[in-house]
Amino acid sequence: MAELAVDKHVKYILAVEKNKDSFESVVMDHLRMNGAYWGLTALDLLGKLDSVNVDEVISWILKCQHESGGFSGNIGHDPHILYTLSAVQVLALFNKLDVLDIDKVATCWVYESIVSSCTSCFAQVSKLDITGLQNEDGSFSGDMWGEVDTRFSYIAICCLSILCCLDKINVEKAVSYILSCKNLDGGFGCTPGGESHAGQIFCCVGALALTGSLHYVDKDLLGWWLCERQVKSGGLNGRPEKLPDVCYSWWVLSSLIMIDRVHWIDKEKLVKFILDCQDVENGGISDRPDDAVDVYHTYFGVAGLSLLNYPGLKAIDPAYALPVDVVDVLLSFEPRCLAIGRGCSSHTHDRGFESQELL
Repeated sequence: MAELAVDKHVKYILAVEKNKDSFESVVMDHLRMNGAYWGLTALDLLGKLDSVNVDEVISWILKCQHESGGFSGNIGHDPHILYTLSAVQVLALFNKLDVLDIDKVATCWVYESIVSSCTSCFAQVSKLDITGLQNEDGSFSGDMWGEVDTRFSYIAICCLSILCCLDKINVEKAVSYILSCKNLDGGFGCTPGGESHAGQIFCCVGALALTGSLHYVDKDLLGWWLCERQVKSGGLNGRPEKLPDVCYSWWVLSSLIMIDRVHWIDKEKLVKFILDCQDVENGGISDRPDDAVDVYHTYFGVAGLSLLNYPGLKAIDPAYALPVDVVDVLLSFEPRCLAIGRGCSSHTHDRGFESQELL
C-alpha cells in the first residue's frame, strides 16, 4: 500500500494559495474563504500549519468581514453563512477568535437589499443575523435571499457553538426541523422529502451531535444506509449507484463515527482508496484515482485518513471538522457554554474512536 506523501501535499497546498493566476485559483475566487479553511485545516492535520504567515491570513480574513458582521468568500463579495463558518473555523485553528466582535458576528448581520424593476427601484434595509436567519419552522436561510437547506442548519449551529452563542437561536425548533428532513431509509435530505445524501446526513447528524440530540437518530438504520456507500474499490459514494469520491471519506465516515457504527465498513480498503487518489509527484488528492487534484479533495482525503487514525496525522473531531486539539481549547470554555444551553459535541465519540485499533 502506498504511503501518504505529506511533504508533496504541503507543497501543493501552499502553491495553490501563492499562485493566484492559476485556473484553479481563478475559478475559486468567489469561495476562497472555504478554500482557506480546506487548505489550512489540511496543513494543521499534517502538522505543518506553521508553514503559513498567521498575520497575513488573519488580516485577509478580517478584510472579508462586512459591516453586517458576516463574512464573504473573498474581498468584495457578498456575505453568506457558508463563508462565515469557514472564517470562524480558521480563526479557531489559530486560536484567534479574540479578534472577533462575537456579538456582531452572531447577532448583527445587516443587509441592504435593492429590488429593481423596469419602472421602479425599491431599497430596503433589514436587520438579519445568524439568529435572524432562522425561520419560523426552525430551518435556516443562507443569506438575505432566503434559500433553505439543512447545510445552513448545521453551519449556524456549528458556528454559534464555536462562539458559545447557541442560546441565541431556538435550538428545539432547529432540531425539530432537522428531524422533519429524516427519510424512511434513515438518511436526511436538504429539505423535508429531499433525497437522502451523505453530505446532508453529515450536516444533520453533526447538528444533532452538537445539540446533544443524537438519541433521535435510528443509528442502525442510518448506519446500514451509510455503510452501503462503500463500493468494491473501497471508496465511498454519496448516494446509491454513484461513483466513489474521496470527499465522502469525510461525509460518510464522520457520520458513522458520531453514531458509533464505523466498524461496519472496511477501513483498510478505504485507506487504500484514498492513498491511490494521491498525486505522488506533485502533491494533492483527487476525487478518484488518476483524476486532477484540487484543494477540496486534498483536505477531505487527509481528514478521512485522520478519522481512520492514519499514522502521523493529528486527530480531527467528526462534528466540528476541526483538529481535536483545537476543539480541546474550545471545550475549555464548556462550563460557560453549557450554562447558556450548548449541548455536548461528539468529542466523546471521537475519544472512544481514537482508542480503537483501526489499521
